[in-house]
Formats: sequence, structure tokens, C-alpha cells
Amino acid sequence: MSIAHLQADHITRRFKIGNDTLTALDDVSVDVAKGEFVTIVGASGCGKSTLLRLLAGLDVTTAGRIRHGGAEVHEPSLDRGIVFQEPRLFPWLTVEQNVALGLLNTRLPKARKAELVREHLELVGLGGFATVYPHQLSGGMAQRAGIARGLVNRPNVLLLDEPFGALDAITKARLQDELQDIWAKEGITMVLVTHDVEEAVYLGDRVVVMSPRPAGCARSFRLRSTARAGARRRRSPQCATAFSTACMPPAKLPLLQPRARCARPNRIARGRRSPLHDKHQRRPS
Repeated sequence: MSIAHLQADHITRRFKIGNDTLTALDDVSVDVAKGEFVTIVGASGCGKSTLLRLLAGLDVTTAGRIRHGGAEVHEPSLDRGIVFQEPRLFPWLTVEQNVALGLLNTRLPKARKAELVREHLELVGLGGFATVYPHQLSGGMAQRAGIARGLVNRPNVLLLDEPFGALDAITKARLQDELQDIWAKEGITMVLVTHDVEEAVYLGDRVVVMSPRPAGCARSFRLRSTARAGARRRRSPQCATAFSTACMPPAKLPLLQPRARCARPNRIARGRRSPLHDKHQRRPS
């Protein structure tokens, strides 16, 4: 049996709040294969970001284990990059200086670091904005700089915490496509958490749906990996079922059954009215 590239094995995470204990994650298990793009979707507050922080090594589990490449995760590592919900750029640094922070703890020569920064600014479409400051960028450009910082040290896993949640619809759609292109070019393993079901289905080749708190993994969907299949995926039965699963109370999850695809209505011949039309046109006597 092959070892998963990134694995959460029966994870539980509890927090003490005053005299009470809050269970954010309850016996969650997720396996991510090398080169896979997994999206994790669930309602706001269900523990998605907590799970991502555990995968990154920024938090510790109450029970269970996190493994990356077979080794247990106890702390952050350069092998796991992370992109936060906000760009989190330092306002006194230029774009290239912010991206270069991803290489701060590497032992590469200065010239090689500068080359990597240039390459990744080009990769995210910011090649002409290296010397500008964060306040001179749009929201989408700032988030692209955050993605470049997460990628610049060439991690073998990139973790994304709702990176497009604060963007307008047009910018969000463009960056989703750019992220897909980066994934295809770099061959990197990606895990993205979101509360947007359409985004999860559009971006991932596998979608993990989390139940409401205390969160568990309610269902997992393998999506057909057809290039640019996003528009079809958004209208797919899997998308509808993922939405239902994410919104359903935990007690009813075992009752969930996949929705049947609706049959396409027969086209009505020109010049003829359907029986349904006649029925609705009749007036009550």
C-alpha cells in the first residue's frame, strides 16, 4: 500500500474557551496524493482553516497525526507553502522584497534568490510590478504576490486558505484560472479550503466536503480531470450534492443519497402547445 504524500490521520482538535471545551475537528482523516489538487469545502466556522493550519504545522493536534512524505509534522517547513485569506504583505517592502521573504531561510546564493523571485513574479503576471509597494496594487494583484511568495521556495505542497474570498467576481474568476495554470505547469500538490462549493468543484480534481462543527469528512468526490471542465462541473450533480452535504446537519448525513440527474424536457414541436401549457391556461369554473 502506497503512502499518501500528505495525510491527516484521525485528527481531533479541541480548544479551551473559559471553562468550556470547543471541538473544532472530530476524527478527521484526509489523504492527498502527490500532484493532486484537493479542495476542502464546508460552511463557515466548520474547522477548514484549523485543518489547514494543522497540515502546515502552524498548530498541534489534540489527537491523531499529520504526516508529510511519511514523516510526522510537528512544525512549519519550507516544503509546505501557505497562502492566507489576505495577502499579508509588509507595506514597507516592495513586491519583490515581499516575495523574497519566502526564501529568507534558504541557503541559496543571492543571485539565485533574485532569479527565483523574478521567475515567480512572471509566473503570476507581476513581472512589471517588482518595485512597487503593496498600497499601489489592486486586491487581485496583492493576492497574486501572496501566491508568488508561497511558491517561490518551490515547496512540494501549497496550502491555500480561501485565497479569493475577498475579491470581486471578475478578479476571482481570473485568478482561479491562473491558479489552475500554475498547478498544471509546476506539478505541485495543492490543498485549498473554501466555503464556495462552485469554486471547490471548479478547481479541484477531488473535493472533500466537511460537515458542520464539530467537523468531520462527510463525503469525498473524485471529479473528471478534463481540461477546462469547470463550467460543466459547476452544473454537475456532484456540485449539487456537495452543496447539500455541506449544509446538512450531522445527524442527517447518513441519510444522504446522490441526487438523480434531471431528465431534459422534450422539445415541443413548433406550432403545438404542450399539455402542461393547456393545463395552466384553463381557468377554474
